[in-house]
Amino acid sequence: LMPYFRMIETDTDFSGDFHGSDGPIIVRRWKPEEWNPAQIAFYEAARANGFPDCPDHNAPGSTGVGPTPLNNPDRVRWSTAIGYLSGARERPNLEILPDCLVHRVLFDGHRAIGVRAEVNGEVTDYEAEEVVLSAGAIGSPHLLMLSGIGPSEALDAVNIPVHNELPGVGQNLRDHPHVRVTWRTRDDFDQPLGLPGVQFTLRYTAQGSHLPNDMLIHPSSRSVIGRRWWGQGASEEIGLLMVVCLDLAVGSGNLRLRTKDPHIQPFLNYNYFEEEFDLKRLREGVRIANRFGEHEDWTRLVTERMEPTDGDMGSDEALNAWIKETAVTSHHVSGTCKMGPESDPMAVVDQFGNVRGLENLKVVDASIMPDCIRANTNVTSMVIGERVAAFIGEGL
Repeated sequence: LMPYFRMIETDTDFSGDFHGSDGPIIVRRWKPEEWNPAQIAFYEAARANGFPDCPDHNAPGSTGVGPTPLNNPDRVRWSTAIGYLSGARERPNLEILPDCLVHRVLFDGHRAIGVRAEVNGEVTDYEAEEVVLSAGAIGSPHLLMLSGIGPSEALDAVNIPVHNELPGVGQNLRDHPHVRVTWRTRDDFDQPLGLPGVQFTLRYTAQGSHLPNDMLIHPSSRSVIGRRWWGQGASEEIGLLMVVCLDLAVGSGNLRLRTKDPHIQPFLNYNYFEEEFDLKRLREGVRIANRFGEHEDWTRLVTERMEPTDGDMGSDEALNAWIKETAVTSHHVSGTCKMGPESDPMAVVDQFGNVRGLENLKVVDASIMPDCIRANTNVTSMVIGERVAAFIGEGL
């Protein structure tokens, strides 16, 4: 896949065999003169704790602490809408339907012939020579099951006739669970609005782990808004935090239908921490972040650690309880229609993205990743799209 990674990016900082220079997605890193005090303090704390310097996290074999590669030139996320779709909108063979909800895939026997979709409240059948699902690791398995493709027991439970039994649909749900270690800042520490949230990242291998670079910690120069990060129990306390993320969990979850109504989102069982190995690594990560918080450069900025409390840190059992209570998704769900060989009964698609047992139907998004990658799924999903587009051009 390396040629496709190079194809899609323009890296403004590095060149060579592992970086692109003429692609639609802009990659850059904050420059030293732009680094803010909290980010510098994190870097110094990581280095003082023995982690190596890593100027390029996208280099092969890279590990340690260094500037975070970002696709946000001029502080604007360089999405596929900007990098790809903007330049393709006027193509005569492209029609974009906004406010469109696909209900299901249509079949003639085992051959996909189109989709049923709702546009502005009106349901219409659209015919196609080939159907490509790119609805994401939640939407694609949802659509397959609504179309009668998936585990028979899951389909029977909501009275959907089984069109093609594939037990792996909606299974193998992978993600990057993370927790936040938070500090209250000193009254004289200024955090102006618009301050970059993330400039540095630490990637490392957990103690005793057989999975390289399975952990990630990064600081965030944002206000602390409480343990229920997504709006519940919001706090007005101003602070700093470090995100501790499990980048290669060994546990997995699943997705199942609540109903056959396409308007109702499926139920997600992330099943975090069914494996003690996952809990152990996050515990270690929280304790590493706490050590960073004791570094003199960090203590100049903060007055006290807010979460986890000293009581939460007092034992493995207490820290486990805090992790289970506060862990949240990184929104990097993947693996729910995983790619695999025909010998794997849980594989949903083959190496070309074709759904097994059916014709003219592909899945092309993060759902086909066999496991969650050790990074944001954003760019790799684009690479999957480029690679399968080439397959389609070759008639595969």
